[in-house]
Amino acid sequence: MNLTNCITILSGVLLLSACGSSSNDKSEPITTQDPVSTVTPEEQQELSNVNIKLNQLGFLPNADKVAIIPNVESTTFELVSSETDSVVFEGNLSGASSWELAGEAKTKQADFSGFNTQGTYFIRVSGVNDSSTFEINNHVYSSLHDAALKFYYFNRASQEIIEPYGEQWIRAAGHLDQQVKVHASAATEQRPPLTVISSPKGWYDAGDYGKYVVNSGISTYTLLAAYEHFPTFYQDRNITIPESNDAIPDILNETLWNLEWLETMQDLDGGVYHKLTTLNWPGLEMPDEDQRDRYVIGKTTAASLNLAAVLAMASRVYEPFESSLPNKREAWLTSAKAAWNWAVENPNEYYQQPEDVSSGEYGDIVLNDEFAWAAAELFITTKDVEYLKQFQKYRNGQSVPSWASVSYLALSTLLMKGEDIIDPIEFQSLKTDQLSLADNLVEQYKDNSYRVSLVTSDFVWGSNAAALNKALILMQANQLTDESKYRDGAINILDYILGRNPTDYSFVTGFGDKTPMNPHHRVSESDNNIEPVPGMLVGGPHAGRQDKCNYVFLEAVKSYLDDWCSFSTNEVTINWNAPLVYVLAALNETD
Repeated sequence: MNLTNCITILSGVLLLSACGSSSNDKSEPITTQDPVSTVTPEEQQELSNVNIKLNQLGFLPNADKVAIIPNVESTTFELVSSETDSVVFEGNLSGASSWELAGEAKTKQADFSGFNTQGTYFIRVSGVNDSSTFEINNHVYSSLHDAALKFYYFNRASQEIIEPYGEQWIRAAGHLDQQVKVHASAATEQRPPLTVISSPKGWYDAGDYGKYVVNSGISTYTLLAAYEHFPTFYQDRNITIPESNDAIPDILNETLWNLEWLETMQDLDGGVYHKLTTLNWPGLEMPDEDQRDRYVIGKTTAASLNLAAVLAMASRVYEPFESSLPNKREAWLTSAKAAWNWAVENPNEYYQQPEDVSSGEYGDIVLNDEFAWAAAELFITTKDVEYLKQFQKYRNGQSVPSWASVSYLALSTLLMKGEDIIDPIEFQSLKTDQLSLADNLVEQYKDNSYRVSLVTSDFVWGSNAAALNKALILMQANQLTDESKYRDGAINILDYILGRNPTDYSFVTGFGDKTPMNPHHRVSESDNNIEPVPGMLVGGPHAGRQDKCNYVFLEAVKSYLDDWCSFSTNEVTINWNAPLVYVLAALNETD
């Protein structure tokens, strides 16, 4: 089925234009009929208006705690113990206000941040249904974090998912990728077209079975950063994967599965293949059922810089575990330098989709940010000031990170790991950039009736990842300053993700009272389980409707559909889960 030419975004966070083709399209053809809603738009609107919206899991004791209340006549609310049915806290509701992007009636806020006694509770307000129950305790997000991280195990390529690690989601191994062909677009004299190489392991990128270096880059970075910034949290954290209980923390064991795939994507000359996919989208089938030929396609500057950054970072992060991984760190750093050198010599090798290929493009023609990021990682790892000079050469403005916009990753690494080796004036300049960005996010949530740092430009394909990457920025500002306003802003974003939003959904599979049951994820759709793989963050609402499904609401903040059909709002990807893992680790370690 031909899609509209008004798509300019893929399964990542990028701007969405009204019309025009783009090399950044990762849209899939529609493979199901448009869903038929059993609830009328009027009934949906009525349900939305009578529900109290709040974080469906709960709250850390010393955190902001806010629920959104429909605009009822009552001016007060009660916090009720679900165990005793007794009122434990009373408060005044805020005045009514509205969120223009949601296109709905005014709402009020119930703020019970001052209550921190651990237990199980619900909110009661006259004129509206009681809220769902939620918990207040120090470990309220522990299981969520572990499931969000374990998603990567469930999305491993080239490995059987077995008991007891896979629970009910066991499956056969798919895509061993030991006989991968070199596509003509990636061929060289040393490896002419149809040369066969081995490129196993790695994570499936999203709902499909492709493996993409540029999206793998930010995903792997974010997980490595979670460990590098919060090592104590991960010291004894067991998420029940086959490598658990060895000498390496589970988050690094899981990330290693993808790092070892990335190594195989480097050509003999140091350049890096852009992606490994079939020529066309796979069908609605389990991984082992997809027997199509697989290819490495394209060789690009962007992919080379992503590999240079990630392997340079890995070389230092795994240093404490060198005895378990002999010679690995040295090999990674050698590969990183080779990829950097190739990119410097080939600065304009952009991805162009071949005519016989229709898998995701992940095209990018603005690469100053990738050069700056790779230079920053190489500098922090090697302490070679020539790389710092390269960072300064390519340094540009800061924005919320996404796979195509990685300038913030360089800033993050230099601020979190470089204070002792960077000139104090330079370091303060970097810190000023970070805090300026974070302060803007604080103002956004203070001005929002839902207390969340989201604006019109955030409601794109993968809006939930845009939100969580903002939370990542805020948590890092909190680490740099110890100012609570930044942590409060991050917590309010997490509340939005977990149910305090106009859709009433907690956007993580398996966590909350109302969660996605039909994500655009081939394994979850093709297996025999009713429940999808848990811990997956879906993309979230936006008004693009590229999949042509039957959406009830047109407003960007409410235009979400829990259906396999909706790849534009209900797909999952590795780069969306990664900031969820990071933010949860940060909150657990700082509580």
